[in-house]
Amino acid sequence: MTRPAVAATKESGAHSSLARQTDSYFLKTKAIVGLCGDREATYALFLRRPVLSTPRLAVEFLLREGKARGTRFEIDLIHEEGDLVGAGEPIFYVTGSLYHLVDLETVLLQKLGAPSVAAYNAYAMCAELPKVAFLAMDARHCAGAEMAAMMAYAASVGSAEARRKAGAKGFVGCATDATASFFGQAKGQGTMPHALIGYAGSTVRAAEMFHEAFPDEPLTALNDYFGREITDSIAVCRRFPELAAKGRLSVRIDTHGGRYAEGLDLARSYEILERHAPQATRGYRSNEELRYLVGTGSSAAAIWHLRQKLDEDGFPRVRIVASSGFGPAKCRMMAAANAPIDVIGTGSYLPERWEETYATADIVAFDGKPMVKAGREFLLRKAPLP
Repeated sequence: MTRPAVAATKESGAHSSLARQTDSYFLKTKAIVGLCGDREATYALFLRRPVLSTPRLAVEFLLREGKARGTRFEIDLIHEEGDLVGAGEPIFYVTGSLYHLVDLETVLLQKLGAPSVAAYNAYAMCAELPKVAFLAMDARHCAGAEMAAMMAYAASVGSAEARRKAGAKGFVGCATDATASFFGQAKGQGTMPHALIGYAGSTVRAAEMFHEAFPDEPLTALNDYFGREITDSIAVCRRFPELAAKGRLSVRIDTHGGRYAEGLDLARSYEILERHAPQATRGYRSNEELRYLVGTGSSAAAIWHLRQKLDEDGFPRVRIVASSGFGPAKCRMMAAANAPIDVIGTGSYLPERWEETYATADIVAFDGKPMVKAGREFLLRKAPLP
């Protein structure tokens, strides 16, 4: 065993900042290793549920910390970015000085777990609806800028995999400039929140204000503020017939789950799906699935109803943007109903059950010799031991 060149109590300012975010038992272990001598350790990093591999942020963190500490970590990436990873399968192994690795585990796992689950969700959504473009609108649901960056990264990984495997359009942008680069964009996308419509006093006036301020941008008008999804959509189309004819006008349905969209109730929703997508309600559907199809909110029936009314009024090129609770399960039902959606704005690919995002790291070897806690022997199967 060798003693580290730097005592555990004399870390740099950057490392001291990291220490404040690190579990105390890792810090105490680091101090013990600093006193008693260093050893080479190999860690396996994995999750307990199927995910998509999203290792970039975690690997970059390791490389950055290794460089700052003047040491080298050997990283064996078992699953490339975007690979489907089974429950309990190591995503990667990292080998290096235990003294320099042990206090990185807390932050390292934060950078791996949640993105891996979010990427899986994003992939599932995009693959279910390959003809629909997605916008990541999760920033306001994130717990700070670092989480927002992790979630945007995750959406980009899941989207890219859906493009490769399903020919999907996937995520084409996000709501903020800060994370736009993950989607190959320079700027965040979006037109108007409900607040603008309340400020303007009418949906049409809000659309006019937006067009006056940003005349060169396509216009997307929210249609649910006053509960007149159909009436206000048609009114905006009639106010901007040239934009409508050129395909530069969209209406966004964001009806919340507390009411039906204009002109709908349960019976009427069933009638609409029977006309446009009878296959959607054939066979068994759970209560949750039925809610997505014929229930309140931005249901499949509501979207079909809106499309029908736009077409009947001579606006077939007006696009429909759908939002409000679009996660993997809801997207699956939209696919079953062949809902005529052009774009989905969603933050609901974020992990719903946070305990599923817990990544785990276990040491599987010391100085090249297998050593792992009881019950985790399966991690040794692919360990790159000498």
